[in-house]
Amino acid sequence: MSGDHSHARHHGHGHDHGHAHGHGHHHGHSHAPADFGRAFAIGTALNIGFVLIEGGAGLWTGSMALLADAGHNLSDVLGLLIAWVGAELGKRPATRRFTYGLGASSILAALANALLLLLAVGAILLEAIQRLADPPAVAPMPVMLVAGTGILVNLGTALLFARGREHDINIRGAYLHMAADAAVSVAVVLAGALIWWTGLRWIDPAISLLVVLVILVGTWGLLRESLTMVLQAVPDRIDLEAVETTLLGQPGVTRVHDLHVWPMSTTEAALTAHLVMPAGHPGDAFLMDLQQRLAQDFRIDHCTIQIELGDGAECRMHGTGGRHG
Repeated sequence: MSGDHSHARHHGHGHDHGHAHGHGHHHGHSHAPADFGRAFAIGTALNIGFVLIEGGAGLWTGSMALLADAGHNLSDVLGLLIAWVGAELGKRPATRRFTYGLGASSILAALANALLLLLAVGAILLEAIQRLADPPAVAPMPVMLVAGTGILVNLGTALLFARGREHDINIRGAYLHMAADAAVSVAVVLAGALIWWTGLRWIDPAISLLVVLVILVGTWGLLRESLTMVLQAVPDRIDLEAVETTLLGQPGVTRVHDLHVWPMSTTEAALTAHLVMPAGHPGDAFLMDLQQRLAQDFRIDHCTIQIELGDGAECRMHGTGGRHG
């Protein structure tokens, strides 16, 4: 990994510390964040246009289901913009002030997206409950036509983000918003068909309650994962036990302690660990090989390894309990 270096320093208490640093200089990983700028631009433009059409149609027809879907789509436009800003900030290089860069802004974007969706849920729920008590007349055919267009717009936008949803929760947030919208638009088409067939007015606000349920289900996972990332929990994709076992399995390592793994962005992770090696510092090649293995096996991009002799004066810090090999 370019930008890596290691050094050993002797302290007054006789420790031998070695550090392998993975700074933000290397961008050649296969799991580096993909550029979704074009997808965000296309998705935002399509959805702004559709929100204007759907909102106008909802007011014209008196359909709460259309207005609910338009409100949800508007929150998704804002969500796309938030995710876009987070992704763009994450590309900025490190500075003297932000030494890891601004990658963590993508985590904040994912959290903001989840909170924005919850606000949309509250507004739609309140209006739907009020309309259930006195459902207005709705023109079913315009509702079906507009919602049918929504299926195409939302599904098309979701596909723009499909390839990045596995490795980046910020991109997954955008994908989930669009996929949920496509499903909701299908429900609105069905509502229009049922109203046309049965003449029952309550179907329209009832479908908007279904919209609320779909949003809540899709939002919960995004909210939980983004909150844990803000709190610097070990990313879900990384098995901390496996990481510790890998470190313990290195030749000469008798103990691992003060192991920390945390997310630096929605795609990158960092690690610090203390390795007790009684035989002394193993050299730079050991540190570089270990760092490459952590990058390949666990997609941990930034590592700092401290070597200790284990003479009874180990550093005491907050971290995971040590394990012996």
